[in-house]
Amino acid sequence: MAAPALLLFTTLVLTAPRPDPVTPAARWELRARNVTITRDDWGIAHVHGRTDADAVFGMIYAQAEDDFNRIETNYLNAMGRMAEADGESAVYQDLRMKLFIEPDSMRALYRKSPAWLQRLMTAWADGLNYYLVTHPRVHPRVIRRFEPWMALTFSEGSIGGDIERVDLGALQAFYEREPPSTVPATSPGDGAGDGHGDGEPRGSNGIAIAPSNTVNHHTLFLINPHTSFFFRSELHMTSDEGLDAYGAATWGQFFIYQGFNRTAGWMHTSSGVDAIDEYLETVVQRAGRWYYRYGDAERPMITSRITVPYRADSGMAQRTFTVFRTHHGPVVRAENGKWVTVRLMEEPVKALMQSYTRTRARNLAEFERTMALHTNSSNNTVFADADGNIAYFHANFIPRRDTSFDWNAPVDGSDPRTEWHGVLPVDSSPNVINPSVGWVYNSNDWPWSAAGPDSPKRAEYPKYVETGGPSARGRHAVRLLEHRKDFTLDRLLEAAFDSYLTWFERPLPALVRAWDALPAGDSLKATLSDQVTLLRAWDRRWSAVSVPTSLAVFWGEELRARAGTDAQRAGLLLEDFLATRARPALLLDALAAASDRLAADFGDWRTPWGEINRFQRLTGDIVEPFNDSAPSNPVPFTSARWGSLASFGARPYPGTRRWYGTSGNSFVAVVEFGDSVRARAVTAGGESGHPGSPHFNDQATRYAAGNLREVYFYPNQLKGHTERVYRPGQ
Repeated sequence: MAAPALLLFTTLVLTAPRPDPVTPAARWELRARNVTITRDDWGIAHVHGRTDADAVFGMIYAQAEDDFNRIETNYLNAMGRMAEADGESAVYQDLRMKLFIEPDSMRALYRKSPAWLQRLMTAWADGLNYYLVTHPRVHPRVIRRFEPWMALTFSEGSIGGDIERVDLGALQAFYEREPPSTVPATSPGDGAGDGHGDGEPRGSNGIAIAPSNTVNHHTLFLINPHTSFFFRSELHMTSDEGLDAYGAATWGQFFIYQGFNRTAGWMHTSSGVDAIDEYLETVVQRAGRWYYRYGDAERPMITSRITVPYRADSGMAQRTFTVFRTHHGPVVRAENGKWVTVRLMEEPVKALMQSYTRTRARNLAEFERTMALHTNSSNNTVFADADGNIAYFHANFIPRRDTSFDWNAPVDGSDPRTEWHGVLPVDSSPNVINPSVGWVYNSNDWPWSAAGPDSPKRAEYPKYVETGGPSARGRHAVRLLEHRKDFTLDRLLEAAFDSYLTWFERPLPALVRAWDALPAGDSLKATLSDQVTLLRAWDRRWSAVSVPTSLAVFWGEELRARAGTDAQRAGLLLEDFLATRARPALLLDALAAASDRLAADFGDWRTPWGEINRFQRLTGDIVEPFNDSAPSNPVPFTSARWGSLASFGARPYPGTRRWYGTSGNSFVAVVEFGDSVRARAVTAGGESGHPGSPHFNDQATRYAAGNLREVYFYPNQLKGHTERVYRPGQ
């Protein structure tokens, strides 16, 4: 399946590898001479190389200049080496990664990789090593030398890859005891899992608008990942071989993960596809050896030893585990006397090939050919090009399965009918290409509304292609897009920051009805009179000066805590449950509690939203120490859970009353494809991870206001906006 994608990029494979200089240092110096880094007045690196490999060398060097710590941290996590830096608490996190990532296997895959990909991986490692050599004051926590194969351990770009779906608490419960037969039954979510635990929607928005719906008859595109802040770097990479990609690159990776080139754009959103399966394995021990049942036979369990080093007070220590796997995958927990294995996409070479080659796709046809690699496993993709094509591609790795089984639950590993039967072809997935309505979107909700009436039909696809549902954010997007022919770049930006909160449409009228129905002498009638009057008149729009926004959000949080589980059990969205099944007393009591909390934390329940909801960046640490006494910026938009397309996931932290954001809008760009490409963008805080840099927090005010800056995509746009031009090592 790789061949069609590679045919697009013959410039990458026609040139035979040049003999390397005798020493690595000489090779690095030679490579650096072929690279130019231009920093614009926002500190963003525009990297040009003679070849694509040169550009990779330069872009990873520039990333390291901005935040080497985040690069190293991502690879410590990807290779299962976090405990070497953070200590014993990370041992099971490392064990989980090592069940899937084995250095010798990665080295072998590197040696088998296409020559063009090897050149890129070598240039990647060279760029990082050259950075460390030329910056002796930078002290890595663990990785003092990068090797090319390491790029294969972190190849897909998502935040929270497929492996991280394995629950850490259940994994620990299984492997912390020997023999495993003594392990208690566990299930996902038991113990100290690694989920965020705050219910904050994480994912992204992607919108593509066809020329038929725009004033200038140009394709428009929104790139809006919702991730942890500072998870990606904004940069531009070009080469004399035709590379010209701009956008967000995950720290440590050598490709633009969400972005655009001269004629095409790609935006990934988290998918609800069922791409990972668990198998219940029937195991038995005979003569000291473990077997598992498959069909009418018993197969020997595959066993191996994994050693996890960790930092201890006295130096380095280690723990060694005997781990088990079947042909389905590694054993990750136990359930009701069965061992549970997990199966997921494991194609690091193809994943890295697809991640890089799609940045070179010039149009829809070329982009579709990269999809034939089927390795963008956890994401949907929204696409647009200068030819006027728009598309929504649902997931990219969907195992074909027997539909008589419930794949949302673990299936019987002993039954051969539960095997995967290849992957669903791209054209058999619920995609949308050039719909007549002239728009597509995704906001991490299901694909059945991706293009309004032109959306795929749920009944035509297996259930396993989508496990999610609709959302308030999705309803908001559809309302903004349907029946409009007047889009411009500015109007698309306005839509991306439209302030309406769809979640409150149904619960708020139910609250008002509940208050209206109270007897005149009821104590809540007087206590909540001012609050209900305010919410009754509220236009359901956020703003920094809005008191109703504060009251509504705190009320919504109370309702989530009090009724979220009941709504889930009823199979309803919380807002629908509250509007149709909640007792009036629940709605009123939650409002009283929200008012009391606001008064306790801020002195008055009439506190404007911007006084509560803040953006703060102080240290550049991956875990920021928030402080109410330090400077911060008011942020008007809310969490995506309330229906806001612009997302700001915030909460109070130990020692704070104010809420500080750590996820949501992390990079936002609007793009117009015409005879040339125009774009505007903003990054949370700033490009640099160093507090002493002028670009550490220079975009904070713009970020909070949704005031995107011009993107300097062409060299002539950099004139008058250039801060520094240099080569790596200078």
